[in-house]
Amino acid sequence: MEIFGKNVFNQTVMRERLPKGVFKNLKKTIDEGLPLDPSIADVVATAMKEWAVERGATHFTHWFQPMTGITAEKHDSFITPAENGVLMEFSGKELVKGEPDASSFPSGGLRATFEARGYTAWDCTSPAFLREEADVITLCIPTAFCSYTGEALDKKTPLLRSMETLSTQALRVLRLFGNTTASRVTSTVGAEQEYFLVDKAFFLKRPDLMMAGRTLFGAMPSKGQELEDHYFGSIKERVLSYMKEVNEELWKLGVTAKTQHNEVAPGQFELAPIFENTNIATDHNQMIMDVLKRVAIRHGLVCLLHEKPFAGVNGSGKHNNWSMSSNDGQNLLEPGHTPHENAQFLTFLMATIKAVDTYAGLLRCSCANAGNDHRLGANEAPPAIISVFLGEQLADILDQIVAGKEKSSSANADMKIGVTTLPALTRDATDRNRTSPFAFTGNKFEFRMLGSSFSISGPNIIINTIIADALKEFADKLEKSKNFSADLEKLLQETANKHKRVVFNGNNYSDEWVKEAKKRGLLNIPSTPEALKELVTKEAVELFTSHNVFTEKEVHSRYEIMVEQYVKALNIEALTMIDMANHSIIPTAIEYATTVASSINAVSAVSGKLNVSAQQELLEELSNKLASANSNVKALEKTLESAIKIVDLEKQAATFREKVFTKMLELRSDCDALEKIIGAKYWPLPTYGEMLFIL
Repeated sequence: MEIFGKNVFNQTVMRERLPKGVFKNLKKTIDEGLPLDPSIADVVATAMKEWAVERGATHFTHWFQPMTGITAEKHDSFITPAENGVLMEFSGKELVKGEPDASSFPSGGLRATFEARGYTAWDCTSPAFLREEADVITLCIPTAFCSYTGEALDKKTPLLRSMETLSTQALRVLRLFGNTTASRVTSTVGAEQEYFLVDKAFFLKRPDLMMAGRTLFGAMPSKGQELEDHYFGSIKERVLSYMKEVNEELWKLGVTAKTQHNEVAPGQFELAPIFENTNIATDHNQMIMDVLKRVAIRHGLVCLLHEKPFAGVNGSGKHNNWSMSSNDGQNLLEPGHTPHENAQFLTFLMATIKAVDTYAGLLRCSCANAGNDHRLGANEAPPAIISVFLGEQLADILDQIVAGKEKSSSANADMKIGVTTLPALTRDATDRNRTSPFAFTGNKFEFRMLGSSFSISGPNIIINTIIADALKEFADKLEKSKNFSADLEKLLQETANKHKRVVFNGNNYSDEWVKEAKKRGLLNIPSTPEALKELVTKEAVELFTSHNVFTEKEVHSRYEIMVEQYVKALNIEALTMIDMANHSIIPTAIEYATTVASSINAVSAVSGKLNVSAQQELLEELSNKLASANSNVKALEKTLESAIKIVDLEKQAATFREKVFTKMLELRSDCDALEKIIGAKYWPLPTYGEMLFIL
């Protein structure tokens, strides 16, 4: 495909434009994770600039990912003063290092307002790219972002650190199995992106969508998703045209957009790329979200990435398909076809199960925000209980490991848990469980709890780190072994016995599972304020610091930022509700009630004999709902005012969840009831029926 990667300064472009020695040097850094040779920076910068300028670029930017969850950029032109005018120049120094203001981004106390200096550093492992927007072309250089004192202020730096520690520990285990060819292990991810589309005209008439990203009011239409006719249905022409342009934009950026389809809810869709290196996959997912939003505007649409833009229909998630591969060509979660591969596979599998059970709270924390609280636990997303789905065959093998004796497997093959006598496992030996939060799907795990607006960096930092920790524990024990086969068998058996509680192959949506999970001692953390506490437990801090993924200060900074973001999100929603109720819904209800009352008076004046009982009942219902709505607006205002005054951030978050959010639900109930009884020509907001079905 001619357009694929045309806007990417990829290895093909570098091979053509860089001197042979410089290209080999840079490629070695990218492939093997070696330190960058500063001496090649000027040569690379010149080649990158010439390529970009030839394509029409006049500016470059260090493209980074602060802890806002979205990307940031500051544009500088290539123009440099010269004796007879200006030159288009770009130095190695400008490529390698930038200096954005570090005090205006969330830092969780790492930076004060008067401490503004921060640095961006070129991440050469993620290729630079050109972004085309209208008639402007900008060279974007993926970078890490840190403070003057060296703390990570972004989502990329700790992700890269987590990938390093995973590689280190996974290589130790591979060496135990006699692998001397692999020099690096890389986690890989394919992130499925769900989203909603609404007509731009409707969006602009909904202050809640504009301010909060979701509808804070809205009665369900007569039809929702109950007929199950939208999922995988025929894609409407307008949407298909939009998808076509999205694909073209992404392909130019080297993003392997592969799958597109209607999702379960009306107006909901999904885009899925092919899996790739986790760092690049994270950058690409940020590009995907940006392109989805930008292209939508060109088609008179708005793309909604909120986890729950509409109540009563499915929300949007982001399924994170995670695996790990060595640079000698092995997928370490591929069951394989030889006994040796199977023993190795089971070791990595058991390390994953151990990690998920031990650090279930951290996995839950990684998917916590105000929007995702509306999804988790509903029959559209996994519950807030972390469990692992293995499927029938692997669950059978797990039972055999626990038993520690020979037994025929579900594949009817004799087996013994050792290094050389395990059966070959077929890739698709199991059904797929769409209700499990952490499901094995053949050669990878699908982590299904992420919200659609999330940067996938946070969850993958957690996954990489906790599995690295389990592999480290395995390696520490097995490297001392004098009988590897016997000690491996013992280790796997001990691990299976201790952590089998987290394996569940049934329906995670069922009430029975909630009860069963409680019996097993599994965590059930329903809300964000509770989940975020898992990040700053003693065990979590020790985990991150021991693997050099976060310093203790960086851990606490992220906790503070996420709690603040939760409070701010609910505060914006509450203020928006109050504004919409006071300036739109309640005045409309008063106007309609006045019209109904006038109708009653007019009819009665003509003839007192005419029956106006229907109008009187309507007026009474209107008056009651109006009074209740007005009362609940006042209650929400008062509750919000009290919550804002709370100084302790943790207590404030709990108050917003337990009190402010409760009052918001009460106000919504009244206003949605008013929508159902007020005449359509009076109602001031686009309805669910319009927004979900008119595309």
